Amino acid sequence: MKKFLVDDEVFEVFPNYCVGVVIANGIDNSKPLDGLGDLLQNEIDKFTQENTDNNVRELRYVNLYREAFRKLNINPNKYMCSIESLLKRTQKNKKLPVINPVVDLGNFFSIKYQLPLGAHDIDKLVDNLEIRFTNQDDRFLPMGETEIEIPDSGEFVYVSGNTVKTRRWMWRQSDDGKITEESSNIFFPIDGFIDENEKDVIKLRDELSEFIRKAYNCEVKVGFVDKNNRSFIIE
Repeated sequence: MKKFLVDDEVFEVFPNYCVGVVIANGIDNSKPLDGLGDLLQNEIDKFTQENTDNNVRELRYVNLYREAFRKLNINPNKYMCSIESLLKRTQKNKKLPVINPVVDLGNFFSIKYQLPLGAHDIDKLVDNLEIRFTNQDDRFLPMGETEIEIPDSGEFVYVSGNTVKTRRWMWRQSDDGKITEESSNIFFPIDGFIDENEKDVIKLRDELSEFIRKAYNCEVKVGFVDKNNRSFIIE
């Protein structure tokens, strides 16, 4: 039985760290989802209209993650958090490439709440999914590449066994963990901080789970991991 785990060392750095969790089993990601494209574009239009002259890095939640990256000795200018990268692309291009429905769904909710929303293919996990600091045996396969990378020592990552799923916390996802049209069982994490943005983390989690349940008529469960509850059963 696989679990989602946050290592004790993580809470030594971030005592108020939390992750909202959505697990969806039985999604059909091979077919377009009616109305999703319009929902996403409407959210993009709303964001760009409200932030035409704003510096994305100065948005409240984006700045929160930038400061967290610095605390982990990750340069947020060089290694941009996923939500900052997404909002900057949105602001610049005013549209996003269509990849598949689950990716579009993640982009929609990320832009709406200005929060990082990940997605991992559960069937590609080799063991528990953990958030921890790397060890010497961990390896990473960059998106679209065939050559394996060795992460930095003590790098903050999402990892399953010794397969790093996301480098530098929420910077870059691996090729072997990406969501494809064949992905059916999916783990969605929403990283946040108690007393900072956990209320929106929970709101996003609940809205996403209800959306998936109605759209796909599939099994969905939710969870919340923090210092007092450090693990959650995936399957």
